[in-house]
Amino acid sequence: MSTPMDAFDEVRPAVECLDLLTAPVAEALRTWRGSEPVERVLFVDTDPDKADTAVLVENYGSWLLEQSANCVVVAGKRGGETTLAACLVLAHTRADVNGVVRRHLGARKASFAPIGTATGESGMEFGGITPIGLPADWPLLVDAAVADIPYALIGSGSRRGKLIVPGKLLAGLPGAVVLEDLGA
Repeated sequence: MSTPMDAFDEVRPAVECLDLLTAPVAEALRTWRGSEPVERVLFVDTDPDKADTAVLVENYGSWLLEQSANCVVVAGKRGGETTLAACLVLAHTRADVNGVVRRHLGARKASFAPIGTATGESGMEFGGITPIGLPADWPLLVDAAVADIPYALIGSGSRRGKLIVPGKLLAGLPGAVVLEDLGA
């Protein structure tokens, strides 16, 4: 079975590529507190025009769809309070925002956060948001299917480049909560 590493000519530990990463992602790698060694977070340099999942798998291999995960920012609202959270789901699924996410956040209403809010609050680019380097006070909801895959191809914080990360490392990120059926 192929891994995401097989699709790219050069795969390096992300800590060797900090200058290619957004500030929050680079800082998170510099001050790593994850459950696995930081060297397990890998970086591949990709064309920013190929950052969207559909375009990426068209150019690098359709089999990558099953091994890619998307990180989306959600806003949960209750009583005038808004909670931002990140959801990590397999790329061929969609985050169950109105069910699993809303209930987990204890929100009356949940929706995808506006692009300006997601990028402004995370310090990352739209189309490249990653769970590594998000604000510490954000809940990080990880679909159990992501936690179970050997490697996930995810955003790097910008549209340029991708990270390849073991699923169990993503599940062990600080503040991560693994939820069944987050991705539907």
